[in-house]
Amino acid sequence: MLKYLLLFLLWGGGLQAQTIWVSGAVEDSLSHRPVAGVQVKVMDDTVHVVTNAFGLFKISIPTASATLLLIQNGYQSKEITVRKYDRLLITLSPLRKDADPVALAKARSKLLHSSNPNYGNTGMGVHSFYNETYGATYENKFVRTANHPVSTFAVDVDRAAYSNIRRFLRLKEAVPVDAVRIEEMINYFHYDYPLPLAGETMAMYSNYTTCPWETTHRLLQIAIRARALETDSFPASNLVFLLDVSGSMGTPNKLPLLQAAFRILVNNLRPVDKVAIVAYAGEPGVLLPATPGDQKEKILNAIDNLSAGGATAGEAAIKLAYRIASEQYIPEGNNRVILATDGDFNVGLSSDNEMEELIVQQKESGVLLTCLGFGMKNYKDSKLQSLSSKGNGNFAYIDDLEEANKIFAREFGSTLFTIARDVQSEVWFNPALVKSYRLIGYENKILPADSSEKGEFSGGIIGSGHCSVALYEIIPTPEAAVDSVLAKVKISWRDPQDTAMQYLPGVISAEMKNFDKASDDCRFAAGVALFGMLLRKSSYCGKGNIEMVNDIARQALGADKGNYRSEFLKMVKMVRKGKH
Repeated sequence: MLKYLLLFLLWGGGLQAQTIWVSGAVEDSLSHRPVAGVQVKVMDDTVHVVTNAFGLFKISIPTASATLLLIQNGYQSKEITVRKYDRLLITLSPLRKDADPVALAKARSKLLHSSNPNYGNTGMGVHSFYNETYGATYENKFVRTANHPVSTFAVDVDRAAYSNIRRFLRLKEAVPVDAVRIEEMINYFHYDYPLPLAGETMAMYSNYTTCPWETTHRLLQIAIRARALETDSFPASNLVFLLDVSGSMGTPNKLPLLQAAFRILVNNLRPVDKVAIVAYAGEPGVLLPATPGDQKEKILNAIDNLSAGGATAGEAAIKLAYRIASEQYIPEGNNRVILATDGDFNVGLSSDNEMEELIVQQKESGVLLTCLGFGMKNYKDSKLQSLSSKGNGNFAYIDDLEEANKIFAREFGSTLFTIARDVQSEVWFNPALVKSYRLIGYENKILPADSSEKGEFSGGIIGSGHCSVALYEIIPTPEAAVDSVLAKVKISWRDPQDTAMQYLPGVISAEMKNFDKASDDCRFAAGVALFGMLLRKSSYCGKGNIEMVNDIARQALGADKGNYRSEFLKMVKMVRKGKH
């Protein structure tokens, strides 16, 4: 499963003459998680090193071949023969046959992140949790259809909230309410709705069912699926890695994890791609000018030699990164800045509003933005969320190597190759059938009605093959009106290289089915939504509880590609046990 560790082994920066290096990664043979703190010794020599928090090591050997001895408490010792410049993936077997992979992962997480929380609540429109900040969101209420029949929101598939919530649960810490963005939890998962027909950009699907947590209500699910590019038809990429190396990134779960994550991305680069690297602390600097993607060793050496220290000049760094991306612009290509940071900007413009204005200025340059959040305790979720939403961008939070692999390997195409931008969904509800409705999640993505037709280009982006899901809770009219149309939907978007709006209309039938007869995808998404509502302590949970979430999700696992739905059940189990 974690063959991706092989991608982290290009550890060759800063070689000294006459020195022979061997590098590798060590993982647990059962859980396939990296093993930190392993003693790696050269037999018949005094040289020894210890694997870092992500199982990586680099050691010099005296001759062209040598024998290494690996020792770690709780594991069987291992001897291996190595040759010069080998890059190795080594597995260690636990001494106990009943070793619990989950317990191992928890132990590693505790090692990386242990600290005592200090709660606070400050700011206007931004809530602070210890020194982390989250944009204040207030749960969508029911809207009377007779007064406001149209609901419009920006469509995207950001997933940062889910992996961030997972981090809190693993650490047995309370989840900040404003960290829970339900749409990002729902859209973390893969759904099997069919791709659009040949020549089409979008396809739309809907499900109308009873509501499991409020029996007199209904659920409407709307799913939008984007076309998928073939791997060999991905456009050439012009990427600028904008990497935060300020002092706040100096902890093991930040810069080392950032370096490991970007090794995965670099492994997927092609000769037609090019990468520049801007690193910033007190001031930004060009660490690597635009370099062809097949010069992987050169790119990886630049990443491996990063070190943390100094203040965080985010404003100047963003301007420099966009300037380089514009200078290297590829017409019809994938032009993108990839910002990796904890978001703790403190030099130049730094407030959320100031950074938003800066990004909006760059929006029409044709350069897209990917924001990657790292770390904890001073993680500025609110800033990264606003940057990605204002800059035609997407947003993810990387809490471990598996998440990095998901973003940059398993979902490489959908993460980096945009199919549509400024995507909006406009839903008109039939007042004859719908008394009132409530959009579950998307609180910070609500838009004015008909904004796309007024030239207000504001919306999300959808990547290759992505599926975006939205849920409405509906209170039906008490009268049994005779009408076959529940709602009408209009999806609008712009192609990445075009300014003209495109539209996909659709009609949703009033035909309803019982929730337990709906598809696995429909029911699982509803279970995730209820879980988010419980974490937010929503007043709309009705009879819903954590047991209901567990039952819904367990019965709707489906094929479970990547075992992400099974992992969700483990998170539910943590809450069921009363740990949070």
